[in-house]
Amino acid sequence: MRKLKNTLTILIFILFVTNLHAQNLDNRLLQAINGPPASADGFWHGVANSDYGFVMATPASMLIVGLAKHDQVLKIKAFETGGAVLLAEGSSVLLKNLIHRQRPFVAHPELFYGKSSPTDYSFPSGHTSTAFATATSLSLAFPKWYVIAPSFAYASAVGYSRMYLGVHYPSDVLAGAAVGIGSAFLSFKLQHFLARKIH
Repeated sequence: MRKLKNTLTILIFILFVTNLHAQNLDNRLLQAINGPPASADGFWHGVANSDYGFVMATPASMLIVGLAKHDQVLKIKAFETGGAVLLAEGSSVLLKNLIHRQRPFVAHPELFYGKSSPTDYSFPSGHTSTAFATATSLSLAFPKWYVIAPSFAYASAVGYSRMYLGVHYPSDVLAGAAVGIGSAFLSFKLQHFLARKIH
């Protein structure tokens, strides 16, 4: 029993030190990206806000074209993309409310400039998750370099904008990207599974 207690104590200490180190790294990286108000603020606000249009317009336009051209494959791809976005958004909201991580500018107002004022929690980044869900879905639907490269460049810019604005740590953005990519693959696999069941 004493051996187990000692082992648990050591594990808790290791986790505490690891978490502390990771948080310090998060803070240092964010300080290098976030800064006082600057002329570029408007641009990065625009990039962050454009995510809403990007993630909604992409599956909607695919569906409209699919319906107009009676293209069943494109309609399925539209549902895959829309499903990925919904799954990414839902997962992000769930994780935010489970983890309760404060925004950087709230937790450390002496370190970071909050250039936007979201009131929900920080981990993971919802903007990043939906942007990467859409980028991954597009890349799976149209596996060409001229689709993949700009899609992921845009999603990465969205993630960067959230750090620049001081509303997310780098780890929030990385987690958001992972959630988005995972959601896209899950939606892709689910649609193909359902298609096989139907046919």
